[in-house]
Amino acid sequence: MIFNWFKIFIYHLKQNKLFSFLNVLGLSIGVAGVIFAILYWNNENAYDQWNPEKENSYQVLNVIGATGDTWATSSIPFGQTCKATIPEIEQICFLNIWYGQSVIKYQNQKVIDKKIMVSDDNFFDFFPFPIIKGSKTDILKEKNSVAIAEEQAKLLFKEEDPIGKSITYDNKSYIVKAVYRIIKPSSIEPNYVFSGIVREQDLNSWGNFNYGMMVKIKKNVDPAVVLKKMHNVNYVNRTLKDAKESGQTVAQYVKENGEIKILLDQLKTLHLHGTKASGSTTPEGKGNLQLLYIMAGLSILILILSLVNYINLATASAIKRAKEVGVRKIVGASKNQIIAQFIFETAIIVILAILFALAIVELSLPYYNSFLGKTLTMNGGEFYLQLILIFGLVIILAGIFPAIYISNFETLKVLKGNFSRSKSGIWIRNSMLIFQFGIAAFFIIGALIVNSQVDYMMNKDLGFSGNQVIRIPFNSADYSKKAQKYFTTKQEISKMSGVQDVSTFAGTFGNSTNSSSGFTHNGVFVQPRNVEMDFGFLEMMKIKVVEGRDLSPKFASDTIDNWLINETLAKRLGLKNPINTVITSGWGNEKGNLKFKVVGVVKDFHITGLQNKVPPMVFINIKTLKWNNFDNVYVKVSPNNLTETLAKLKTYWETNVNPDYPFDYEFVNKGFAKTYEENVKQKDLFYILNLVVIIIAVFGLFALASFSMERRLKEIAIRKTLGAETDILLKELSKQYVLFCLIGFAIGIVPAYLLLQKWLENFAFRIGVSAIPFSVALVSLLFLTLLIVLTKAYQVTKIDILKYLKYE
Repeated sequence: MIFNWFKIFIYHLKQNKLFSFLNVLGLSIGVAGVIFAILYWNNENAYDQWNPEKENSYQVLNVIGATGDTWATSSIPFGQTCKATIPEIEQICFLNIWYGQSVIKYQNQKVIDKKIMVSDDNFFDFFPFPIIKGSKTDILKEKNSVAIAEEQAKLLFKEEDPIGKSITYDNKSYIVKAVYRIIKPSSIEPNYVFSGIVREQDLNSWGNFNYGMMVKIKKNVDPAVVLKKMHNVNYVNRTLKDAKESGQTVAQYVKENGEIKILLDQLKTLHLHGTKASGSTTPEGKGNLQLLYIMAGLSILILILSLVNYINLATASAIKRAKEVGVRKIVGASKNQIIAQFIFETAIIVILAILFALAIVELSLPYYNSFLGKTLTMNGGEFYLQLILIFGLVIILAGIFPAIYISNFETLKVLKGNFSRSKSGIWIRNSMLIFQFGIAAFFIIGALIVNSQVDYMMNKDLGFSGNQVIRIPFNSADYSKKAQKYFTTKQEISKMSGVQDVSTFAGTFGNSTNSSSGFTHNGVFVQPRNVEMDFGFLEMMKIKVVEGRDLSPKFASDTIDNWLINETLAKRLGLKNPINTVITSGWGNEKGNLKFKVVGVVKDFHITGLQNKVPPMVFINIKTLKWNNFDNVYVKVSPNNLTETLAKLKTYWETNVNPDYPFDYEFVNKGFAKTYEENVKQKDLFYILNLVVIIIAVFGLFALASFSMERRLKEIAIRKTLGAETDILLKELSKQYVLFCLIGFAIGIVPAYLLLQKWLENFAFRIGVSAIPFSVALVSLLFLTLLIVLTKAYQVTKIDILKYLKYE
């Protein structure tokens, strides 16, 4: 019986080559989309799941003051006090929440590594990577200890045993205590873990939020209990104490300054569901939950579209097999046998579709990995189980309805030959076609709106000009002489032909600044970004000063107690005439907090991406404070002989700045463009999927129009005999499809509008949703519909009349 079914399937496959190909291709595209989404979903949800401590380990975040900025950093005394006074806390660990980049040396070997971690001695209690050589416990207990990842150990030590060897990092010697194997994916995947993160000057500084902090809670303890006690630590040691020192009641103090709110993010869900913070939260970065949902949702939509397309084609082509079903019933085939036969045929088509889908995925995976910045592969027991589940679901969804529909053909009707005039099943196929139009409308509208938002971001005036300005990392081995070395470097490279200007500031465009300090003025608490900059920086970047003046070497006080503020900060403080206003800063020394006079107001500019509002900012000269946070030198170069200028800068840098580091640079505009890189990817994703959806919809429309019109060939022949003109026939044949298109579009615009509005909420600076993308989508759908339907209809109107009337 199975062999007989297979022979019948092959026969119909040969008889309907085009529609069989469209069936398999449509399904394979839908299945491929779901496979792509599954690979991404599996990877994003696999972060830290290997870690046996994931349930009880939490990252500590702080929502600071009245501004509500969230930071994934804490202070040393806060953490130590929590450990000492909260018995439910088993361990705490201070560690960097970013990777360092530096030169690692061993004898004559030298490598530059970008994934360096500095941590407390109990790092491996929170991230227990397998130790393959060296100490199993107390790895980082000694002050100058380091653990190295397996691959880096091979790179640095070749065939030597690294245990006990001395390496140099940041001009200090460290002894290798262990070699570990990284398990991926993890929120932290360091190549080196160095001991000695805590600085002595921070031991009593409650306001220095410089350290990432993890806490491990004892088993079966409610984290809400721990969180409440951590809040109490802050209340007793900060809020009460500071209120008393300021001579205020607690209520007055909180009203002006706000309270620090603590958040705990469980390691198990940190990557995807962790709290969004103002800076970095984990070295490997947070997962993009929205993109994950978009990928999953759109891939499911495409699969549904493919299934609808298949069902439409299957039920429409069933008319050709009506007599076969009637004959089979006459010779004794039961309804269940007929259902089983057609599900068997569907299973073969689904197997072919999955094989094609796997081929599509395998060929496209390098581009997909490049798009996501991942290294996904098609392996693992979980993936193959999911593939089997997809196979089962597609067979059930695509096979059951056509099989039942076909098995219900009435034997007498189909054997009399008048089944072709039946309206049975037509309304279902038409409903599915309308559904296809709705999905196509959704994708076209989505692609247009996403494209408009990305174009808006790429073309918006950012308030600065990075044209021909390059950012060069300034890696100074001696931090105490960093500023001095910068001024020497500036003086020398300014003499080079092709160099138009040189300056610096403590930050990068796109990633904000390197520090932030809070203060209260006239009862208003703010937490502005600190911009420590060299003279001439604003002018070089074409950032405007809208009130007062820029900082200048002509005024000695500009390196002592003068500063600039931006428009946002002036508004936050309610300063109508900000010039000459004296403000007590959040910076302090042995004499107390410093006071600064506002000498200018800087026009707001975008230092972070357009997803964020412009933050309040203060601008001071780098000579004002004893410490310097700048990490880059900004050089404006002439577009003429750029290659020669860069070659001269490279030679100078590698000879005089730091010979251990290779010369590296990035154009400022290109660096800022990374802030909307993810959105450009979403735009490209929408366009690719939009193309796929339209292709599938065109397949379905073409096939359905073909079957529908072929059923009306005798009607057309009679109409032509009675004198009907071609244009009248074309109108009659196409009008129902135009109606289906309009209904589908009306259905598609509602979810498109709601979901795209939700997507646009991610941007502080965004476009308004106009009628243009909806109009373009409608015109596009109508054009495609008319093009396909009229082409087929015109072909049908050219039939040989006698051929279809001679048997009547």
